[in-house]
Amino acid sequence: QNYRSTSTILDAANALIAHNGSRMGKNLWTAGHAGEKIVVFSAFNELEEARFVSDRILSEINRGRSTDDMAILYRSNAQSRVLEDALLRAGIAYRIHGGVRFFERAEVKDALAYLRLLSNPHDDTAFDRVVNFPTRGIGDKTLDDLRAQAKADQISYWQAATQLIQVGRLPQRASTALAAFIALIESLQLKQTGLDLDEQIREIIQASGLHAHFEKLKGDKSESKLENLQELVNAAKQFRYEQTDDDELPLMVAFLSHASLEAGEMQADEHERAVHMMTLHAAKGLEFPFVFMVGMEEGLFPGKRSMEEPGRLDEERRLCYVGMTRAMEQLVMSYAEVRRQYGKEEYHRPSRFLSELPVALLDEVRAKARFQPPAAKTQPSFVVQESGFRLGQQVHHATFGQGVVLGVEGNGAHTRVQVKFSDHGSKWLVLAYAHLTA
Repeated sequence: QNYRSTSTILDAANALIAHNGSRMGKNLWTAGHAGEKIVVFSAFNELEEARFVSDRILSEINRGRSTDDMAILYRSNAQSRVLEDALLRAGIAYRIHGGVRFFERAEVKDALAYLRLLSNPHDDTAFDRVVNFPTRGIGDKTLDDLRAQAKADQISYWQAATQLIQVGRLPQRASTALAAFIALIESLQLKQTGLDLDEQIREIIQASGLHAHFEKLKGDKSESKLENLQELVNAAKQFRYEQTDDDELPLMVAFLSHASLEAGEMQADEHERAVHMMTLHAAKGLEFPFVFMVGMEEGLFPGKRSMEEPGRLDEERRLCYVGMTRAMEQLVMSYAEVRRQYGKEEYHRPSRFLSELPVALLDEVRAKARFQPPAAKTQPSFVVQESGFRLGQQVHHATFGQGVVLGVEGNGAHTRVQVKFSDHGSKWLVLAYAHLTA
């Protein structure tokens, strides 16, 4: 007996799992009420799917439901990126279980560090992160010498590396490896010309060795990291499409600012109420009044590998069954007809798991036949942190000119300031990239 879910949800889940040939005949049942039908939403693409989820969450909040009552479940970690973006734009706090936000994932930060180094070779944090990752034979002793040289001469790590190579102070092997890294970054800088932002990131992932490095890992770990790197390419392409000709910042700098902001915003603290986000595997043993299951598409859930390996399809179906029975009161399942993968838009068929559910238990909803651009991001509230700037202070920006500080949000690398410029209006800028002077 299941004391959580409505009979509608349990009947649908039982019908699904009955398609597993090896399963013994035991069904969950409940003495509770039938409840609402399962909503199945067909979106044009993954962006529309994410907006549908965020809009529905806002609708539920307006009806009095707590954000803490709602969960978004997905098959792959890489799917969280567009969902996080939609929640941020709607000003909805969220918490990722069993993982970290998209732009905080190690492999994503690795690729972004290369991008930051292309944008600014004197970014010491970025240099330090990738100079020997993937491993290229630059040892700790060489890096210690490099840091010491930079500190002594008060120069950047990039400048120190160039000096050490030129004066021949390093062992031949270390000097060759460091010179190869410098040459790699310089060659990537040259290749930027004529390439779109997403193509630049794809080139970085390949030429830096990141793709080859993560490809060597085994199983699901390798697949997950490669999917996240590919989703970063998708994120750059989406960002490029959303920019307008009157955006003054260079596209690469604007994207790095965007990534920094999204890494630091709206992830709820432990004590805060927030929408729960997690993979289906991480959801085992949990329960929520309202559950969204997204990405219900062939090739995604069930995944491509599950269709090729014996027994894997039954495992995927069991996982779908687990996801459905996490819902206590309401269940919404959605899929996108078109999804961007590997930088290209691909048409997807709805998951076979949806066709295995009784039609009488479903309420099928299709998206309107029009595509709307993403809404402007809602400004969340933050506690003002110490940033070195005060409200009302006059500042200067190299591009936007003179302005007045109106607000400060976040802290550390994610601090941003709102400045009202004389000729360009009010703008939010990431402090680390703004280079404001008093």
